[in-house]
This record gives sequence, C-alpha cells and structure tokens, in this order.
Amino acid sequence: LLRIISGLIKPDHGSVEIKGRVAPLIALGAGFNPILTGRENVYVNMSILGLSKEEIDEQFEDVVEFAEIGEAIDAPVQSYSSGMAARLGFACAIHTEPDILLIDEVLAVGDIRFRNKCTRKLAKLRDNGTSFLLVSHNSYAILSVCEIGIYLNRGVLQAKGLINSVVRQYEETLFLKKEAHPDNHKPKMLNNSENGEFSEQKLEIIKYQFENLQGEVIQTPETSRDVFLCLDCKVKEFINNVSIRLSVKSMSGEGEIIIFMNSLDDGKTFLLKKGLQKFRIGIPNLILGNGIYSFTVFICHGSPPIYTLDRLDQVQFKVTSPEGINSRFFQKRTWAIEDIH
Repeated sequence: LLRIISGLIKPDHGSVEIKGRVAPLIALGAGFNPILTGRENVYVNMSILGLSKEEIDEQFEDVVEFAEIGEAIDAPVQSYSSGMAARLGFACAIHTEPDILLIDEVLAVGDIRFRNKCTRKLAKLRDNGTSFLLVSHNSYAILSVCEIGIYLNRGVLQAKGLINSVVRQYEETLFLKKEAHPDNHKPKMLNNSENGEFSEQKLEIIKYQFENLQGEVIQTPETSRDVFLCLDCKVKEFINNVSIRLSVKSMSGEGEIIIFMNSLDDGKTFLLKKGLQKFRIGIPNLILGNGIYSFTVFICHGSPPIYTLDRLDQVQFKVTSPEGINSRFFQKRTWAIEDIH
C-alpha cells in the first residue's frame, strides 16, 4: 500500500490522489546507486522526492550532519555499511519538509541513541503539521504516533477508527482467536522427568486460573485491580524447598520480558504435602495496560533451584483497562495541591 501511494508501483485497480509532498521511509537506502558517492545520491534522491537543486543545497549540510556520515559522504555508497546507507536515506526523506510521511517499520535505524534522535525529529515534524502514514506490527509504535488507524488482513479492511479500538481488535484477532493464528493452542503442561511420564513427577500442574480478592474466577484481569494467578497442583509426595518463578511478555512490540518475579528473591519457599495444593501468586494493583500478554511459570525444587518440577509455557491472556487508562503500564498515584507557608 505504501509503495502504491509513493508511486513506486502502480495499483491493479483504482487510483490514488495525493495532495502535498510525500516522503517515503521505505527500504531506506535501497534506492541509492552504489557506484555514486553519498553526496551524489543525496542530490538524486532528494530531487526524486521533489526538491530543486537550490532547495537541496540549503538542506545538504543538515542531511549529512543528521546522518552522521562525516567524510564518508564523498565515498561510493557501495563502501557504506547497511546502517550508514539507512541513516542517509532516513535523513534525505525527513529533510524534504514533507506534507505526508510514509513510514514502513524503519525506525530501528542505527543504535539506540540514533533511534532516539529519529524519534525526536519525527515528533518535531508531526508538531509542525506533517501527517504520518505508519505501517507496523508493533502496537506500541502505532499507539505512540497515530490517532486514527485501519487494520488490514490480507488486503481486506477489518477495522477503522480511533487507534486504541483498532489496535485492540488487531491484537485480539492475532492472539486470541485460533482461526487467526495456527500456533495458538491451549497451554501445554510440560514435564521434566527423564522418561517423559507425568506419573514419575513429584508434582503436576493440573489447572490454572485468575481470581480476584474474593476468590472468584475472572476471565480477564483488569489494570490497577488486585489479581491472583492460581495454580492447582497434584503433589505425589512430600516436597520441601519449593519456589516459583513467573515471567510475563508482551505479545505486542518486541515480545520482551516486562515482568519477572521469583519467590526466592522475596525469601519465600514452600513446603508441599501430598495431595491437591493451590499456589496463589498475588499481584496487587496490576500495572499492565490494555493488551495481550503471555506468562511462563516454573515450579522449582531446591535453593538455588536444582530442577523444575513442572511449568506452564507462554500462556496467553488479555488485560483490559478502565476508560482513561491508555498507557502501557499503570502507576497508581495521587494528586494534590497545598498552600506553601
């Protein structure tokens, strides 16, 4: 879609009407001629984007400074690293003073310092009235930049409207509906015994559920509310020195671990009796914002843990937020004003 709007390819049907100057941040540096120098490529690239030679002359030093190319600007682009070419391509696009900026998941340019520099520049462009058309699978990137969104699935419009609503529908379709993703399945109970038989395990997780303070089962935890993750276990024999580790990942963004808890860090171990036992992992004032997450939990023996008794791996769950909570994490807070004496 972005390539059609930018004029790189023609649509099979229909037409595109554009008002204003468009700058595409698509496959940065891919359009550079490797034989030409960086300087020559800047003039060619920015002229294609609609600038005159005089306008490019005015912007040239700013482009080179932003891209952090230095003396390499007069070397052939074929001698550049992919990161250098991408930085120069990014700098060319954003210095055309576009009315519309087309962005195709290209903000991972260079190191974290340069990415922050790019983010600040994009924010400045937006404040000055540039419209962004951002295509991304990263929900947090979308939420931080956009106000209105559309969700396309194989070219078919699934949703459009305010960005929070569209992202919510995208995540629910992607992660919570079996038909949307073949890898979605019921949580798998994994054992760690040598012969692979649960009968040889000392402990088996037989069920998990979320509960509220009253012990009532809840299907969907809610931001800022107290929640308990409960694990029903079948214990085959007396076990002492048992600990629990819990990690939570976001299914959006980069899938990084955003919460990690270990009962050993809190000086907490358990003594389990033979029979049915329930672990209750209490999480007061849940900080997770609206979205889809997964948790992995290990029940371990020994201190430090010698081996895993059982675990649940990457169990997906949804968190909803009350109206007015739109951030990735929720910090409980108070507001006040006082007289100064």
